[in-house]
Amino acid sequence: MTTTPPKASQHPVDEPTMPLSRAFIDALDTTPAADAPTDFGELPVSVWATAQTSPAAQRKGRYVPESTAHPAKMLPAVAAHAIEQYTKPGEVVLDPMCGIGTTLVEAIDLGRRAVGVEYEPHWGDIARANLRFARERGHDHDGQVVRGDARQLETLLPAGYVGQVALVVTSPPYGPSVHGLVNTNREAGVDKVSKRHYRYGSALDRGNLANIGHHRLLAGFTRILTACARVLRPGGHVAITVRPWREHAELIDLPSQVIACGVAAGLIPVERCVALLARVAEEELVARGSFFQRDFIRKQRDAGLPLHLIVHEDVVVFRADAGLEDRRTTYKKCPSQVRNEYGAIGPGHWAA
Repeated sequence: MTTTPPKASQHPVDEPTMPLSRAFIDALDTTPAADAPTDFGELPVSVWATAQTSPAAQRKGRYVPESTAHPAKMLPAVAAHAIEQYTKPGEVVLDPMCGIGTTLVEAIDLGRRAVGVEYEPHWGDIARANLRFARERGHDHDGQVVRGDARQLETLLPAGYVGQVALVVTSPPYGPSVHGLVNTNREAGVDKVSKRHYRYGSALDRGNLANIGHHRLLAGFTRILTACARVLRPGGHVAITVRPWREHAELIDLPSQVIACGVAAGLIPVERCVALLARVAEEELVARGSFFQRDFIRKQRDAGLPLHLIVHEDVVVFRADAGLEDRRTTYKKCPSQVRNEYGAIGPGHWAA
């Protein structure tokens, strides 16, 4: 792959950001490929029983202790299920926002090759430590972490991976309201409960997608998906774990908005699955909600809103557009021309 290094004087956050129109997000006004579902509500659905053991049990003995502090760790069983479902041993798995490297660890444990990109240096170091830990357990498949902003994926990914990625597994960043660990303090005059480890990095860093507004987040995530589409092999898949969240008690349908982002990036939606975050018992689901989720639900119920704990997250699955191979060929010949032509999103999908 021919790449052009990013200008040293220009940080991605300084680039013009055009938000996705609310009408585009709400109505999913797209032109899907001929073989894609015309109604996203009709996408095939399957349920993944991915929380039969607790998150801590899934990570025990497989991840370094420092991994605990990350505010938004993907459930290992979710990543593993996607990898087993959509790839074969020896194929390449990519996570453009890899955090502590859950996708990468699960990939090499299953005999796949793995590459990740991480913006925050600290989490990139933890991801590398987790890969080393996996190798110590005897898994010596190719796995590496690249430091950088996934919106600049084309300039970051080693050339040998371009056109070879069989699966992208990732998740957009969520805000601090659903993340964190609990500290308790029973000293007189001190709050009994305090929160820690609820941010990805510095709250002042506007280059981190977790620190920007909703529409800018969607625009940035679309750029990432567009870049992912360019490195997928023909027929490759993208699996995105995502869940709705509440903003001032209003439900934000982020999964549907992520579908809109993927379609705008040239990907074809093929499935919308349910990954359980609760254990399946004989007659019921046993929720595994965090302290803050339970506390939020309790307060909302006290205020008269009949809310329930979230017991699943959506997994939105896309397939690479058949025309991507032609784009990759052109990109290798003249990357600047293709960046102009295929940019983050084509004309008509942007709002002023």
